[in-house]
Amino acid sequence: MRGLLGLALAVFTAATACGGKSARAGGRGLTYYESYDPRSLDPALSTDVPTGEMVTLAFDGLTQFDADGRLLPALADRWTTGRDGNGREYVFHLRPGVKFHDGTPLTAAAVRASMLRVLSPATKGGRPWPLYPIAGAEAYAAGRAGDVSGITVLGDSGVAFTLTEPLAIFPKFLAMPVASVVPAPSPTDLAQRAVGTGPWRFVAWQHDDYLLFARNPSYWGGAPASDTLRVRIIPEPLTRAAEFEAGRLSVIEVPFGETARWRGERPAQLVEKPALRVVYVALNNRRGPLRDPRVRQALNRAVNVPEILATVYGGRGVLARGAIPPGLAGSDTTRRGYGYDPAAARALIADAGYSGGVDVRLWRTGTNVELSRVAQAIQAQLAGVGVRVELVERDASSQREAARKGEADMVILDWWADYPDADNFLYPLFYSGSFGPGGNYALYATIPRVRRCTTASTSECIAPRPGCTCGFPRTCGRGGRSSRGGMCR
Repeated sequence: MRGLLGLALAVFTAATACGGKSARAGGRGLTYYESYDPRSLDPALSTDVPTGEMVTLAFDGLTQFDADGRLLPALADRWTTGRDGNGREYVFHLRPGVKFHDGTPLTAAAVRASMLRVLSPATKGGRPWPLYPIAGAEAYAAGRAGDVSGITVLGDSGVAFTLTEPLAIFPKFLAMPVASVVPAPSPTDLAQRAVGTGPWRFVAWQHDDYLLFARNPSYWGGAPASDTLRVRIIPEPLTRAAEFEAGRLSVIEVPFGETARWRGERPAQLVEKPALRVVYVALNNRRGPLRDPRVRQALNRAVNVPEILATVYGGRGVLARGAIPPGLAGSDTTRRGYGYDPAAARALIADAGYSGGVDVRLWRTGTNVELSRVAQAIQAQLAGVGVRVELVERDASSQREAARKGEADMVILDWWADYPDADNFLYPLFYSGSFGPGGNYALYATIPRVRRCTTASTSECIAPRPGCTCGFPRTCGRGGRSSRGGMCR
């Protein structure tokens, strides 16, 4: 990983209650939690995790993911690709007999209207990029067109999509919360009172306290086994753990610091599986000593990742073997990593011409306790090979803004998948068109090119001499955007 210092692929542990007070409260009720209040219940405004999770309770898309991230039919019981074989056409066939919670029948027209609603310039604050591969979608969203030519209604039960270019993962985009289908016309208070086709019907929302849902007895996928689902807003992890142990929550994510105790005391209640998440440090490939690949390789060899996994993450993690999590196709868990080798790190730094050591700044945010502790561990371990690390602590938005502008030497981050596909790790984190705002905070490019150098060698461009500047490809794919919605620079 030339552009990144790969640390760990976090493995989260979920503890699920079997019986107890939480399973009996309010009849046969379940109690879930969010760490903060959802932004909205409107799928078009699904830009954060709590909103996305609440949307998936009350709404459906044309497709869906199962618990292992596999793509399944949802409101569309099947789909086909175009007969011309160009890979740009999909036809989705709606499941018969589906109704919204208010009794309105699901139609192909409602599907098209939902997509247009997400893309409409009047919809402020959403992230419509999953629909941008559709022909005409970006022009419509920008107010340059009055309609979207790539969405066609085929009677009451068919919807055809024409894309700007072939994109095999497009059906996965339609499983994302923002692509959920709403009634047409949509209710004016949809942001506060969800009306969808999903397994749970909205009942009440007491902001910053709880949301209440009742099961949808006529749900096309089978009614939930529980009568009600209450979602409580509980910001603190230790408070959530205490509430679970008191029987007032049905499921929690075990805090990292509590891992050993829970494994010892409640092994039967734990379910562990790899998360679609990678923890990493982006190394700015175009800043100071980090322009030299030998320095970047040295940093990778100087950090003891297994020790960090054991001490910071309580053993809940695996050493990253590239950027693709092991639960996704394309991951290669047998590939060799750098390995912990301080002697080799010191030799690489000396070979790069930094016999007096290297000074870099590592940006972190104090709101994430684990990432903050990892940054401290990295600082201590790099000191042993002559790399002097200054920790720069900022709020999350300032940290990312510095990374986007290329002002950070190193920045510690974690990346959660928007959709379960290796594309969502490779495209934003490494593609040259995703520089900065698109997610490529390392400013990494696989094929650098020299603009003004006396020689045109790759090594000259990676570590240019004074007066020699490097240019990198800045082409944008997928509708002129980088990383599905970050503006191309």
